[in-house]
Amino acid sequence: MKHITIILAFLMTISSPVAAQDFAKGSAAYDSQDFATALKEWKPLAEQGNASAQGNVGLINLYGLGVPQNYKEAIRWFKLGAKQGNGFSQGHLAGLYLDGMGVLQNNLLAHMWYNISAVNGYDLGAHNRDAVASGMSHTGIEKAQAMAKKCMESDYTECGY
Repeated sequence: MKHITIILAFLMTISSPVAAQDFAKGSAAYDSQDFATALKEWKPLAEQGNASAQGNVGLINLYGLGVPQNYKEAIRWFKLGAKQGNGFSQGHLAGLYLDGMGVLQNNLLAHMWYNISAVNGYDLGAHNRDAVASGMSHTGIEKAQAMAKKCMESDYTECGY
Protein backbone atom coordinates (compact mmCIF):
# COMPACT_ATOMS: atom_id res chain seq x y z
CA MET A 1 0.00 0.00 0.00
CA LYS A 2 2.88 2.33 0.86
CA HIS A 3 4.36 1.85 -2.62
CA ILE A 4 1.06 2.70 -4.30
CA THR A 5 0.83 5.94 -2.31
CA ILE A 6 4.38 6.88 -3.28
CA ILE A 7 3.74 6.08 -6.94
CA LEU A 8 0.50 8.12 -6.96
CA ALA A 9 2.23 11.06 -5.30
CA PHE A 10 5.03 10.89 -7.88
CA LEU A 11 2.59 10.74 -10.80
CA MET A 12 0.67 13.71 -9.46
CA THR A 13 3.81 15.82 -9.19
CA ILE A 14 4.95 15.07 -12.73
CA SER A 15 1.49 15.54 -14.26
CA SER A 16 0.80 18.97 -12.77
CA PRO A 17 3.58 20.85 -14.62
CA VAL A 18 2.48 19.30 -17.91
CA ALA A 19 -1.09 20.55 -17.41
CA ALA A 20 0.18 24.01 -16.52
CA GLN A 21 2.48 23.97 -19.52
CA ASP A 22 -0.38 23.01 -21.86
CA PHE A 23 -2.52 25.83 -20.48
CA ALA A 24 0.34 28.29 -20.96
CA LYS A 25 0.92 26.98 -24.48
CA GLY A 26 -2.77 27.52 -25.22
CA SER A 27 -2.58 31.06 -23.84
CA ALA A 28 0.46 31.87 -25.97
CA ALA A 29 -1.29 30.48 -29.04
CA TYR A 30 -4.43 32.49 -28.26
CA ASP A 31 -2.39 35.67 -27.80
CA SER A 32 -0.81 35.12 -31.23
CA GLN A 33 -4.29 34.46 -32.68
CA ASP A 34 -3.53 30.79 -33.36
CA PHE A 35 -6.95 29.73 -32.12
CA ALA A 36 -6.74 26.17 -33.45
CA THR A 37 -3.67 25.49 -31.32
CA ALA A 38 -5.21 27.25 -28.32
CA LEU A 39 -8.28 25.03 -28.61
CA LYS A 40 -6.09 21.94 -29.08
CA GLU A 41 -4.29 22.73 -25.82
CA TRP A 42 -7.26 23.90 -23.75
CA LYS A 43 -9.99 21.45 -24.74
CA PRO A 44 -8.39 18.36 -23.13
CA LEU A 45 -7.83 20.39 -19.96
CA ALA A 46 -11.44 21.60 -20.10
CA GLU A 47 -12.66 18.03 -20.50
CA GLN A 48 -10.60 17.10 -17.41
CA GLY A 49 -12.43 19.78 -15.40
CA ASN A 50 -10.05 22.75 -15.56
CA ALA A 51 -12.42 25.69 -14.98
CA SER A 52 -10.14 28.27 -16.63
CA ALA A 53 -9.78 26.10 -19.73
CA GLN A 54 -13.56 25.60 -19.78
CA GLY A 55 -14.07 29.35 -19.85
CA ASN A 56 -11.53 29.78 -22.62
CA VAL A 57 -13.07 27.01 -24.73
CA GLY A 58 -16.42 28.71 -24.17
CA LEU A 59 -14.97 32.00 -25.40
CA ILE A 60 -13.55 30.41 -28.55
CA ASN A 61 -16.98 28.97 -29.34
CA LEU A 62 -18.82 32.16 -28.41
CA TYR A 63 -16.89 34.26 -30.90
CA GLY A 64 -16.19 31.55 -33.47
CA LEU A 65 -12.43 31.91 -33.16
CA GLY A 66 -11.01 29.31 -35.55
CA VAL A 67 -14.22 27.27 -35.26
CA PRO A 68 -17.79 27.93 -36.38
CA GLN A 69 -19.56 30.18 -33.88
CA ASN A 70 -21.62 27.96 -31.59
CA TYR A 71 -23.61 29.50 -28.74
CA LYS A 72 -24.82 26.13 -27.45
CA GLU A 73 -21.26 24.87 -27.13
CA ALA A 74 -20.19 28.16 -25.52
CA ILE A 75 -23.02 27.88 -23.00
CA ARG A 76 -22.05 24.29 -22.20
CA TRP A 77 -18.46 25.23 -21.41
CA PHE A 78 -19.37 28.41 -19.53
CA LYS A 79 -21.84 26.47 -17.37
CA LEU A 80 -19.18 23.90 -16.50
CA GLY A 81 -16.79 26.67 -15.47
CA ALA A 82 -19.53 28.60 -13.66
CA LYS A 83 -20.42 25.55 -11.57
CA GLN A 84 -16.83 25.57 -10.31
CA GLY A 85 -16.96 29.22 -9.26
CA ASN A 86 -15.02 30.58 -12.23
CA GLY A 87 -15.86 34.30 -12.45
CA PHE A 88 -14.82 34.55 -16.10
CA SER A 89 -17.26 31.80 -17.12
CA GLN A 90 -19.96 33.26 -14.87
CA GLY A 91 -19.56 36.71 -16.40
CA HIS A 92 -19.76 35.40 -19.94
CA LEU A 93 -22.75 33.23 -19.10
CA ALA A 94 -24.41 36.39 -17.78
CA GLY A 95 -23.74 38.13 -21.07
CA LEU A 96 -25.42 35.33 -22.99
CA TYR A 97 -28.52 35.66 -20.80
CA LEU A 98 -28.45 39.44 -21.17
CA ASP A 99 -28.33 39.31 -24.96
CA GLY A 100 -30.37 36.12 -25.44
CA MET A 101 -27.58 34.38 -27.33
CA GLY A 102 -28.29 30.64 -27.36
CA VAL A 103 -30.67 31.02 -24.40
CA LEU A 104 -33.86 32.94 -23.76
CA GLN A 105 -33.06 36.52 -22.84
CA ASN A 106 -33.38 36.85 -19.07
CA ASN A 107 -32.32 39.94 -17.10
CA LEU A 108 -32.80 38.15 -13.77
CA LEU A 109 -30.29 35.45 -14.69
CA ALA A 110 -27.97 38.02 -16.27
CA HIS A 111 -28.00 40.12 -13.08
CA MET A 112 -27.56 37.02 -10.92
CA TRP A 113 -24.56 35.72 -12.89
CA TYR A 114 -22.92 39.15 -13.15
CA ASN A 115 -23.36 39.55 -9.39
CA ILE A 116 -21.80 36.15 -8.72
CA SER A 117 -18.99 36.78 -11.20
CA ALA A 118 -18.15 40.03 -9.40
CA VAL A 119 -17.88 38.17 -6.09
CA ASN A 120 -15.58 35.66 -7.81
CA GLY A 121 -13.19 38.28 -9.17
CA TYR A 122 -14.46 38.98 -12.68
CA ASP A 123 -13.50 42.63 -13.17
CA LEU A 124 -16.49 43.59 -15.33
CA GLY A 125 -19.04 41.73 -13.19
CA ALA A 126 -20.06 44.58 -10.89
CA HIS A 127 -20.14 47.16 -13.68
CA ASN A 128 -22.26 44.93 -15.92
CA ARG A 129 -24.54 43.96 -13.03
CA ASP A 130 -25.20 47.63 -12.32
CA ALA A 131 -25.88 48.31 -16.01
CA VAL A 132 -28.45 45.50 -16.10
CA ALA A 133 -29.97 46.73 -12.84
CA SER A 134 -30.57 50.18 -14.32
CA GLY A 135 -33.28 48.66 -16.50
CA MET A 136 -34.84 46.49 -13.80
CA SER A 137 -37.44 47.14 -11.15
CA HIS A 138 -36.49 47.18 -7.47
CA THR A 139 -38.42 43.92 -7.05
CA GLY A 140 -36.54 42.34 -9.96
CA ILE A 141 -33.18 43.34 -8.49
CA GLU A 142 -34.15 41.89 -5.10
CA LYS A 143 -35.22 38.65 -6.78
CA ALA A 144 -31.95 38.42 -8.74
CA GLN A 145 -29.95 39.05 -5.55
CA ALA A 146 -31.88 36.30 -3.74
CA MET A 147 -31.22 33.97 -6.68
CA ALA A 148 -27.50 34.76 -6.52
CA LYS A 149 -27.42 34.06 -2.80
CA LYS A 150 -29.24 30.74 -3.26
CA CYS A 151 -26.94 29.76 -6.12
CA MET A 152 -23.78 30.46 -4.15
CA GLU A 153 -25.07 28.87 -0.94
CA SER A 154 -25.95 25.70 -2.88
CA ASP A 155 -22.39 25.51 -4.25
CA TYR A 156 -23.73 26.38 -7.73
CA THR A 157 -26.30 23.57 -7.91
CA GLU A 158 -29.43 25.74 -7.66
CA CYS A 159 -28.79 28.47 -10.18
CA GLY A 160 -31.63 28.30 -12.67
CA TYR A 161 -29.54 26.65 -15.36
